[in-house]
Amino acid sequence: MKASTFDINGVFVENTASIVGPKEAEGPLSKYFDKSVKDDLLGQKSHELAEIKFHLSTIRYLINKSGHNENDIDLCISGDLLDEISGTSLTMRELDIPFLGAYNACATFAESLITASVFISSGKFSRIICSTSSHFCTAERQYRFPLELGNQRTPLSQWTVTAAGAVMLNDKPAKVAVKRATLGRVIDLGVTDANDMGACMAPAAADTVCRHFAESGLEPDYYDLIATGDLGVAGSELMKVLAEKRGLKLGLNYNDCGAMIFNRVSQDVGQGGSGAACSSSVFSGFIYKKMLNGELKRVLLVPTGALCSKTSTLQGESIPGIAHAVAFEVNV
Repeated sequence: MKASTFDINGVFVENTASIVGPKEAEGPLSKYFDKSVKDDLLGQKSHELAEIKFHLSTIRYLINKSGHNENDIDLCISGDLLDEISGTSLTMRELDIPFLGAYNACATFAESLITASVFISSGKFSRIICSTSSHFCTAERQYRFPLELGNQRTPLSQWTVTAAGAVMLNDKPAKVAVKRATLGRVIDLGVTDANDMGACMAPAAADTVCRHFAESGLEPDYYDLIATGDLGVAGSELMKVLAEKRGLKLGLNYNDCGAMIFNRVSQDVGQGGSGAACSSSVFSGFIYKKMLNGELKRVLLVPTGALCSKTSTLQGESIPGIAHAVAFEVNV
């Protein structure tokens, strides 16, 4: 099989932005996010409209804090979890920027980063924004049940992150560089429980992480942090077991964005966070700022996605998973 891990040259993180909801602002990573809101409806008529406002505000904030205007941005590669990524499309109609919509469920952020990095490496683009959004209420309505029904949550369920995260990549040397990537494969081990996203995605995460180290020739301790996207506590433990069965033992430098963003006991979020904005907000806030201050020098980010829809779940289909890996290093 042809290797799917490749080096990336000449691509740097110019800046990031993250705006989160009230529950995320109460979590352990609160101080790392750029902004938070007290009302996750944001004065809108629906939570879908609120998610659009989250996404649009985050992109605009990123452009402004970077000292740019819309004309300076070559492209946005963005996505969300709503039907046909409608939230992102409605976001982008407010911006005069070329747009590519991306969808790999909660792995969309990695797909965007990898695509943008290849585009910039080609020399055809100079500055690209990668962004994703998600919202607890919109995800519950679409994939499970409207909140008004008051359904009980299962022990293995997760809490969709209400947030948007955005990263501006460019070809100008900066402190943090994109160094390599591993493209994921769709892995389906027959999990059908739409409430157990961690189990759906863990096999794909293990496959991508194992291939990343096998193909790159690196060892897990090369990175200061290996962070999967949103497996949650149970899913990340399962991922470690699956990786170890393939001969890869992950150490204390492994964590999961979904396990990091909330205090799962005091905040009653089940196994932790999930959603397309889970990895993008944690990277744009916590991870990037830790890299800027030198606490983290090498990071492997592995956003994970459950490739289901409300239709496929209702028809009894199993839920395939996908995970892509993106390596960032402090540019010395």
